[in-house]
Amino acid sequence: MWIETTLAMRFLRQGRAQSLLILVGIAVGVAVIVFVTALISGLQQNIIERTLGTQSHVRVEAPREVNRVAPVPEGVLQLVLEDPRPQALRPIDNWLAVRDVLERVPGVTAVSPVVSGPAFGRRGTAVQSVALVGVDLPRYLRVIPLDRNMVEGRLEIGSGNAVVGRKLAEDLGLRLGGKLRLDSGSGREAVVNVAGIFELGVRELDSRYVYVDLKQAQSLLALPGGVTVIDLTVEDLFGADRIAARVRGLTGLQAESWMETNAQLMNALASQNMSTRMISFFVAMSVALGIASVLAVSVTQRTREIGILRAMGTRRAQMRRVFLVQGAVLGLAGSAIGALAGLGLGAAFNTFGPRLFIIPLPPGLIPAAMALATVAGAGAAWVPASRAARLDPVEAIRG
Repeated sequence: MWIETTLAMRFLRQGRAQSLLILVGIAVGVAVIVFVTALISGLQQNIIERTLGTQSHVRVEAPREVNRVAPVPEGVLQLVLEDPRPQALRPIDNWLAVRDVLERVPGVTAVSPVVSGPAFGRRGTAVQSVALVGVDLPRYLRVIPLDRNMVEGRLEIGSGNAVVGRKLAEDLGLRLGGKLRLDSGSGREAVVNVAGIFELGVRELDSRYVYVDLKQAQSLLALPGGVTVIDLTVEDLFGADRIAARVRGLTGLQAESWMETNAQLMNALASQNMSTRMISFFVAMSVALGIASVLAVSVTQRTREIGILRAMGTRRAQMRRVFLVQGAVLGLAGSAIGALAGLGLGAAFNTFGPRLFIIPLPPGLIPAAMALATVAGAGAAWVPASRAARLDPVEAIRG
């Protein structure tokens, strides 16, 4: 390969202007691939973080109640008209054992029992429908980082303290230290002290959620010793559906992953990934066509030189490799420049752009982009390389 490489580099140096133009084209294409891929990756990561900042990765609940139709004797035709069974608030049976089982499931990083149900929040004559959420705070914070969303006061529940959403506090005229009466609607009431106010950034949650400790929620909702939900956090976000399926098989409970809950979001992410792949494909095609056109012109310009080399004993395979090496060198050099340019664009966006999210550098993006450009360069060189290898020495020298 030493002879082929030497000839390839000499041809590139002789056509400096052409080599420089194609290097710039390759660099621009690779920079676009790197920057757009990193940009969309950062956007997706930001969307997922915002979405999962207010919900668990997997939500485990008691199975839905269904109607059971009594069997009829054989040969009897039965016509059934039934209404769906109403779903009453009910606890997960033997939830402590279920919690221990879930903690041992591979891929699960946090397990948090929760008691949630409807209630009314009263202050004076103002009444609001609220969602009462009772949690074991140390466990819950491993699933939902509620402490990062506190805007006033402190995150303290238990001993008569609660934290409420900012919009709910505004609607009921609550401030730190204020009193809120919670009424579950079944004659069970409690007065809690507002120790803190949070803002999750979701209007529905900020206007309804009231966090209390587990025991107080159990008492208010008439679920002594029970929980209604077990929240899970998993290592692999996009493997949450597999964990949910395994939980259903192990426990017989209803388990739903965030991917099932946010089906529209998953469709949007899939569409973004497809757009990124299409952009990368068409940019790579443009790079390949540019390299092919430059090398095709090079073959035409160097017909006499190729004929002389062939007459001196250069084999067809060697001549083919000369142009393949040119394509690979152009692709590798241009992709290296483009990768640095893409990194520079990402750094400029993070430094001077809108502070909406940070563009990360996915592992393997730079090597993948460089490999794509190098392979595209070598592949694009195949046609002109084959043409050069097929030239008849005598006709090439006469031409």
